[in-house]
Amino acid sequence: MSDVILAFNCGSSSLKFTLFRLQAHAAPAVLAHGAVETTPDSPRFHAVDNTGTVLTDCTWSQPDHTDKTAPFSLGPLFKWIESHLDGGKVVAVGHRVVHGGPDFIAPVRITPDILAQLEKLTPFAPLHQTVTLAPIKVIARERPDLPQIACFDTGFHHTMPPLAKLLPLPRRYDQAGVRRYGFHGLSYAYISSRLREIDPKLAQGRTIVAHLGSGASLCALKNGQSIETTMGFSALDGLMMGTRCGALDPGVLLYMMQEEGAGWHTIVDVLYHQSGLLGVSGLAADMRSLREQAKASTPQAANAREALNLFAYRVVQEIGALTAILQGLDGLVFTAGIGENDAALRAEVCTALQWVGVRLDAEANQRHAPIISTPDSSVIIRVEPTNEELMICKDVISTLDLLAKASPA
Repeated sequence: MSDVILAFNCGSSSLKFTLFRLQAHAAPAVLAHGAVETTPDSPRFHAVDNTGTVLTDCTWSQPDHTDKTAPFSLGPLFKWIESHLDGGKVVAVGHRVVHGGPDFIAPVRITPDILAQLEKLTPFAPLHQTVTLAPIKVIARERPDLPQIACFDTGFHHTMPPLAKLLPLPRRYDQAGVRRYGFHGLSYAYISSRLREIDPKLAQGRTIVAHLGSGASLCALKNGQSIETTMGFSALDGLMMGTRCGALDPGVLLYMMQEEGAGWHTIVDVLYHQSGLLGVSGLAADMRSLREQAKASTPQAANAREALNLFAYRVVQEIGALTAILQGLDGLVFTAGIGENDAALRAEVCTALQWVGVRLDAEANQRHAPIISTPDSSVIIRVEPTNEELMICKDVISTLDLLAKASPA
């Protein structure tokens, strides 16, 4: 019988999961991964094994729930999991939780008191915290026997110096927890640990990691620890993203309120859902779609190109700022969907960074090689897939000390 850890990575409308088999003398092995679309009317469930073979693709009906913050069931998911484990069992569940606030730095086992504290952080991340806490509530309701571990996206950045966390506001805001936290921490923690395995020298140096996806940010690492990042108090800050604006002059918000009569809901919708690549292009939030539309002979093509150019410009601009904080640059790592797959974006960014000693190997870049810098480049440029779910699994193992109970590989 094998013990299995279930890692959840919750988005706004889908709940991604990965099943890991625990092994005493080897890394956790992926058994399956997939997603549950958490729409209340008819959630869809899709899963594949570690070879990509489809295991299931179906929908199920949802019972009514009085708790509107967790209005769905995961019972069918657990039933399916247990029917595919060949006698194994799920022994713990790990969750990516967006915000840990000033107090939650390390992973923590969830209790009713911990959950209540995490709910109090909802004003810090109103669109994300409720969503990431929902599956925790569902499992507590349906499988109260299962230990659950919260793994925080903000935790990795606790090593930033105090000055980097401080916002130039009256002190009462900092005392209330309104400060810079940073996000994508599980991704950065994985890349940091991965660098220690594949390039120990670079892991000890000055590295910028570019997590570029529909959500995007940069992190400056020194000796594997975060000393600065582009996201701050919220996941709106920093780089331009798929539908989020990134760093914005607060005067724009005052303009929206005064000239347009915009209220909270309108401002939230504009900043989170109508801006970024989608807002500038007026076409799409997806980089691949914009690449295609930028080639077209249409009036909208110019807007697509401008959105792509602005995205790259903001990445270069923030890399320059982080390089100054690091006082030099030894490595640049591209990760996440855009970072791993968009060779054109990487080329544009690296070309703009020649002043710092970056030299791009164009052929290696086109085939998405692990190292895309030339031998004479002063900065090592890497392309490295991220793995937030594996970090969640490892956090669960360490928090519950599960290795001592694991079956031999």
